[in-house]
Amino acid sequence: MLVYRVVFFNDQSHYLLWLLSFLCESWFTFTWILIMCIKWNQISTKTYPDQLLKRVNETEFPAVDIFVTTADPILEPCIITMNTVLSLLAVDYNTNKLALYLSDDACSPLTCYALVETTKFAKLWVPFCKKYNIQVRAPFRYFSSKSTLLADNSLKFQQDWKRMKNEYCDLCNTIELATQRPFKCDSNSDFAEFCNVHRSNHPAIIKVISENTELPSVIYISREKNPKHHHHYKAGAMNVLARVSGVMTNAPLMLNVDCDMHVNNPQVFLHAMCMVFGFKNDQDSGFIQFPQAFYDGAKDDPFGNQLVNYYYIISGVAALQCMFYTGSNCFHRRKVIYGSSPNDKIKTEAIRNEDLHKVFGKSFELRESAAHILSRSNRKTKDPKRLSSLIEAAVHVAGCSYEYGTQWGKEVGWLYGSAAEDMLTGISIHNRGWRSVMCAPDPQAFLGCAPPTYPSTLIQQKRWANGVLKIFFSDKNPLRLTIMGNLWFRQALAYLWVCLWGVRSIPELCYAFLPAYCIITGSHFLPNINEREFLIPLGIFIIYNSYVFWECKRLGLSLRMWWNIQRMGRVTTMTAWLFGFLNMMLQLIGLSKTVFEITQKEHKSNDGDGDGDMRNESDDKNVARFTYDKSPVIILGVVVLLVNMTALVNGVLRLLKVEYSEIWMEVLRLGLGEIFCSVYVLLCFWEFCKGLFGKGKYGIPTSTIWKSGALALLIVQLFRRSAHPF
Repeated sequence: MLVYRVVFFNDQSHYLLWLLSFLCESWFTFTWILIMCIKWNQISTKTYPDQLLKRVNETEFPAVDIFVTTADPILEPCIITMNTVLSLLAVDYNTNKLALYLSDDACSPLTCYALVETTKFAKLWVPFCKKYNIQVRAPFRYFSSKSTLLADNSLKFQQDWKRMKNEYCDLCNTIELATQRPFKCDSNSDFAEFCNVHRSNHPAIIKVISENTELPSVIYISREKNPKHHHHYKAGAMNVLARVSGVMTNAPLMLNVDCDMHVNNPQVFLHAMCMVFGFKNDQDSGFIQFPQAFYDGAKDDPFGNQLVNYYYIISGVAALQCMFYTGSNCFHRRKVIYGSSPNDKIKTEAIRNEDLHKVFGKSFELRESAAHILSRSNRKTKDPKRLSSLIEAAVHVAGCSYEYGTQWGKEVGWLYGSAAEDMLTGISIHNRGWRSVMCAPDPQAFLGCAPPTYPSTLIQQKRWANGVLKIFFSDKNPLRLTIMGNLWFRQALAYLWVCLWGVRSIPELCYAFLPAYCIITGSHFLPNINEREFLIPLGIFIIYNSYVFWECKRLGLSLRMWWNIQRMGRVTTMTAWLFGFLNMMLQLIGLSKTVFEITQKEHKSNDGDGDGDMRNESDDKNVARFTYDKSPVIILGVVVLLVNMTALVNGVLRLLKVEYSEIWMEVLRLGLGEIFCSVYVLLCFWEFCKGLFGKGKYGIPTSTIWKSGALALLIVQLFRRSAHPF
């Protein structure tokens, strides 16, 4: 196609149109080369926990600190977070080697109260799961209609099952009641620390909920916040978790899990240990990433947010030994997060206190624990009995001003400077020489909930596009790290593909407007059907879509799901990614600031009879329906739709004016390729077309339609003016 553009450049009357087409297609070619380079090698790693247990004694397994993060009890309902907590507390691993830290960035007494009540229920739930070897250890999933009580189960199991379900229903009702009314705090209650606090201005609150029991230790954390100090969103919360856990338990491994990602495979820790003990060199497993997968997604993925189409790309990235850190479901080595490199050989005596002070801060307890981790000491974690006595030291390192004058967020911990803190931290780890691995056991290790609505999908995609593009404009640019750092060239290409998501929106948007422009102005950017060169774009279209469909069939996806992935790929790129790109440009010139928008989570309630997941057909259809709000991102999609609709109507009107015998000649003048492309764009944005006539939340707001219509009219007039400037 590019050769065709060059060879026939001088034969065109619209040089600017031809040049724009050439630039867009050059970008598509560049993107295709990046993807093919990533997918060229595929790898899948299989783990065998049973074999591991024969080779390694469980007493040799390292301790693990578990981090669960939540930021809003409304957008992230407490019951979702608590199910994640319960599934983590019930994993198959020595409970004395586990400590769970829940970070609450909203400083909500409701979240703390729910954690206390959940811990009480966990004392019943965890023994029940281990006694009967329950495989699904998130109660809301286990007690759904898909989990039926079989008649051939023992009488004892049936009694325990019914008792456990009643206890879980009581827990859900307790949390639900607490959610529906203002939470009362007084100086004499267990939640006195939450009296008169504001979510963005409060001291650090750390409470040891459970210690020295049959459960892993459970600690609640709400870091200090002050409007005068930047809190750095999730990255700041993760660094506080790293410091607090370093003071209290100091486990050599840390598991980072989002509040909506529950454990789906109870042996997930054993699978991770297969990776820890399966490599002779720690360098090969700097962190262990488990893939993100989702439960109960809408049928055929209408919003294109379940990420199944990235399977082959992720497998290719894993083969490059630079598996992306995706922000959740990841086991980190603490020494890696503390900034060490693979070849560092440091003894405790060789680490100067002054150096530790500059890097880790003023806390003596944190500096001492960091020295042991960095020196590869075999020091055991602190005795759980002492956790309560360490709260004062933990509160110190959770202060909002503690990081000043240190390397936290710069060289140590989760790095600051991007809304995609996971990608920024991951590329920094790889640049120091560490490698990473992907572990994808069967069944999936973790399952989460995909954004339930189209607007929440847009928020997530916009944040990703903005965050990764900011990495491209930072000193962590993958090409720069290849030249000046330790990043392999193909690793850099993999990161480059992600970082340029937002930039891809510009050529895609231009290409979506090109057919409309040609139909309106009577010009061409594709060969006519009576020219042999027409086979070039036709062949590209057929071969590309056939190959992608073949990949989807190998994954067991339906034809409808393949189409949804294809059309939402176009829609998301031209709306959410474009907005992320524009926002990034405004940030670069100082007209905008980074804002971390939380993606809404949705919980499907479970009633007492186990019918919580049963919905009628109309409910299922509504789940898959698009909803709209007044977000300016919606305007972009409506404009693309209206411009192409206008072009097609314009073309039809022109055909109606000619005689029947001359219609074919007029079609050739309009360009069959351009008409097909415009129809294809219209089909991709068909949900927006339905939204123009929808009602309520299923309809596009009237104000958005008027704004989009005015902008589309302006674009059409500019098209006509460019064809007839005088």
